[in-house]
Amino acid sequence: MDLVEVADIPRSTYYYWEKRLDQADKYEAVKEAIKIIYHEHKGRYGYRRIAKELQKYGFIHDPKTINRLMNEMGLKCEVRIKKYRSYKGNLGKIAPNVLQRNFKAEKMNQKWVTDVTEFHLFGEKRYLSPVLDLCNGEIIAYKVMNRPVYQLVGDMLDEAVQRLQPGDEVILHSDQGWHYQMKKYQQTLQAHQITQSMSRKGNCLDNAVISLAS
Repeated sequence: MDLVEVADIPRSTYYYWEKRLDQADKYEAVKEAIKIIYHEHKGRYGYRRIAKELQKYGFIHDPKTINRLMNEMGLKCEVRIKKYRSYKGNLGKIAPNVLQRNFKAEKMNQKWVTDVTEFHLFGEKRYLSPVLDLCNGEIIAYKVMNRPVYQLVGDMLDEAVQRLQPGDEVILHSDQGWHYQMKKYQQTLQAHQITQSMSRKGNCLDNAVISLAS
């Protein structure tokens, strides 16, 4: 007896799926490259970064396609990033918003921005504190720690000021997080003639450029 009749499905449907199953997976080579990149970076790359890396292998695909393929393969980025909410009220001096969303700089060491980002790596929390120069988008200093203590920001700032040259007049912009209200932080800025600038309370767009970068 014909299996198609037993299954009670149209012959056209049967032949369609038979043809599909006989076809080679056109993404087979791409999937293999995805696997290599994923494991090479220990699961830290998401589909967007993998899509960029694939270009080195000669594979040009929309990130959405790579996301779909990764889902089919059961590959998920092990790093989850979110904005760290460091605001704890007015614990110290709040600086005015000197930067005023003017994110363009004509030269290095003119405008810096900083922030703290929380991310999860293989189930463990980590905190990233970078300083970005708005002239060319370069991260000039950063620190990573497993706790958001003051040292995270303090050590980062100590590293950043090593980039200063005689005559530099820098604006360093941040949110109103408690780290940036600390007397020790503000004294370091003053010692290096750095003008402190802060976003307005509850307005993430005032510091959006570093949030997107980190």
